[in-house]
Amino acid sequence: MRVGVLTGGGDCPGLNAVLRAVVRKGAGAYGHEFVGFRDGWRGVLEGDVRPLGVPDVRGLLPRGGTILGSSRTNPFAVDDGVARIRGTLEALGVDALIAIGGEDTLGVATRLHDDGVRVVGVPKTIDNDLGGTDYTFGFDTAVSIAVEAIDRLHTTAESHHRVLIVEVMGRHAGWIALHAGMAGGANGILIPEQPFDVDRVEAWVESRFRDRYASIIVVSEGAMPIGGAEVLQSMQKDAFGHARLGGIGDWLAHEIERRTGKEARTTVLGHVQRGGTPTARDRWLATRFGLHAIDAVDAGEWGTMTALRGTDIRMVPLLEATKQLKTVDPALYSEAEVFFG
Repeated sequence: MRVGVLTGGGDCPGLNAVLRAVVRKGAGAYGHEFVGFRDGWRGVLEGDVRPLGVPDVRGLLPRGGTILGSSRTNPFAVDDGVARIRGTLEALGVDALIAIGGEDTLGVATRLHDDGVRVVGVPKTIDNDLGGTDYTFGFDTAVSIAVEAIDRLHTTAESHHRVLIVEVMGRHAGWIALHAGMAGGANGILIPEQPFDVDRVEAWVESRFRDRYASIIVVSEGAMPIGGAEVLQSMQKDAFGHARLGGIGDWLAHEIERRTGKEARTTVLGHVQRGGTPTARDRWLATRFGLHAIDAVDAGEWGTMTALRGTDIRMVPLLEATKQLKTVDPALYSEAEVFFG
C-alpha cells in the first residue's frame, strides 16, 4: 500500500516522532511505501510531495517542528477542493492518508472520510483541547516551557516588586495556563472557560504585596473579563475562520497598574511554547500514536484516530476529536483557587 502522510495546523513538538514511528513500522513490519505531503492540506491539493522512507526519518526523535512543513489550508474553502484531492491521490497512486493535526485538520479528515477518502487521524495540539483523547502530544512540552518561564519570572518580580503577567496559548481551553500556573506557583490563573472579575484579580495582587511578595498571574490568550470579549491581535481570519488572539496580558497589566498603582509587565510566551525539543513524555506519546496509526491503516480502520485512554492507545471515530472541544472542568479549576491571592 502507498500511504500519504501530512501534518496540518500549528506545529508542535512530537510531530516528527509520529512520522518516524509510522514509517519505520509501516515499512519494516508491513512493507508499505510512504510519501510526505508538504505543508498540510496544501500539499495534497497541489500534489506537492517529498520522499518519506526510513532514511528520511532517522534522527527525528529530538527534533521539534515537522520536516513536512505545515499550513492552515482548508480544502473545503477552495473551489473543487475535494475533487482536487481525489485527483492528487489517484495521480500519485496514494491508497490512504494519515492526517496528523488538531481540530481543523482532523475536521477536514472527517469530512473527506465521509466523502469516501481512506484516512486515519492522529491528534495533536499543545492546547490539549481535542475530544476523544486524554492527552495530546505537544502539551507536556508547552507546559514545561511555560513553567520554566514562570520560575524565572518569580525572581525578577520579587527583585523589582512588580506584577508580572504571563500570557500563554489557549484559545478555547485553559489547560496550559492551569497546569503551568499550578506547577509554577502563580497566585492567579485566568482561563477562557471562566470569565474573570477584574476586582478579584486586583484583590489577589494587593494581598500578595501586603505579604511582601510580588504577584505572578498566568492568563490564557482566550481569557476574557466578565462582560468583555476576546482581545485580538488582528481581525483577519484564517481559512478556518479563526481570528488571531493576543493582547489580554497587556490589557490586564494596564488595568492592574491603573487600579493598584503597582508596576505591571507582561511576558507573552507565544510560539516559544511550540518550538524546540519535545519532552520524553511527548516523544513517548507521539511514537505510540504513530505505531497505532499505521496498524489502523494496515487493518483498514478508516475514519478513526488514535486516542490515549488511561495508558492504552485506542482507535476512536474521527468525529470524537471535533464534535466537542475538551475544556477545563469548573471543579478542576476550583482546586487551584486555594492558591490565588
